[in-house]
Amino acid sequence: MTDFTREAAIDRAEAIVDAVETEPMPVPVREVWVYGDVALGMDPIERLDVYVTKDILFGRDGDAAERFRESHGVEGVGETVSAEWADQYPEHIRTNPSGHVAPEKCLAAHLLEDDEPIHLEVCNASFEDNVTQRLRGAQTRDNWEQLLDPRGVCLWLSDGEESQRSDDAFEKLRNGELVFPTLSESLTMLGLDEGQASEAAEAVEAFRQRQDGRSVRGDVV
Repeated sequence: MTDFTREAAIDRAEAIVDAVETEPMPVPVREVWVYGDVALGMDPIERLDVYVTKDILFGRDGDAAERFRESHGVEGVGETVSAEWADQYPEHIRTNPSGHVAPEKCLAAHLLEDDEPIHLEVCNASFEDNVTQRLRGAQTRDNWEQLLDPRGVCLWLSDGEESQRSDDAFEKLRNGELVFPTLSESLTMLGLDEGQASEAAEAVEAFRQRQDGRSVRGDVV
């Protein structure tokens, strides 16, 4: 798939929010953000970057785990992803290399098409908290590619009982009204010196240029 037009990228982000808001999910979702190019008013947009904050499921549905182990050869249904969701959307069940269901891959399969130029970040921490965590990790390992672009916009959030969609955020995205600094400037605001920030911004951009089609990353903080 080619680049998104700006309007198409925002429409796609809105469709993702619609799905999270109205459909069963493999894990409870608490936040949906977009970040990077779509937040900057660019047109076209090479990749749509989406961030999802999820809950970690606790407990064990032994009957469901055994049933899906026998029927699909997977581990963890009813433990790390919802059995109710898996019953309704078995075609979206995805696993890690060990055969255990992977919540981030299940979310990507449910929310995205295979060939879309969309990157999905999935974490149990909020976007803002994970920006800080990833920055610290990148500094420690001297691996700037894994930074999370801090220039993000919250589109939807839930406390588990009530949810709220930010119509204002969508309107500002569509009108290109949001103003953000460059990535390197943003990183200096978070504590990097100018040299580190410039190096990190170049590494992030080079990494993004190497990506193609749909991609997903899952984090636990």
